[in-house]
Amino acid sequence: MDRPVIAYVIYLAVSITLTIWVARTLSHNGRVFLADVLRGNEELADAVNRLLVVGFYLVNLGFVALFMTDSGDVSDTRGIFENLSAKLGVVLLVLGVMHLGNVYVLNRIRRRGRMEREQAPPVAPQGWTAQA
Repeated sequence: MDRPVIAYVIYLAVSITLTIWVARTLSHNGRVFLADVLRGNEELADAVNRLLVVGFYLVNLGFVALFMTDSGDVSDTRGIFENLSAKLGVVLLVLGVMHLGNVYVLNRIRRRGRMEREQAPPVAPQGWTAQA
């Protein structure tokens, strides 16, 4: 097996493993956050969580596949590691940016929901008073 093929196999194995691990971690830990954002609607939180995971997989695995081009010298072992570290570093940065983007959007939705709940009066009006 030649060195570029070895580099591709290692890149795919590590990238796919990282994507699956991050997606499962975010799905597991993000469920509570989604339930809060969606005001305790557990069924809707689970559905949104599954949709986010599917989207996460599609975007990240698509990026991994597109980024699987030969961009460096892999004629020796050092070249393989340098090429892999650059590619995996970019994949990790994309995973992090996607995570931060999801958290930002969900936090904005959560904040908007809290503001709407705070605008409602805590007690219903009791009646009118006569003006003097």
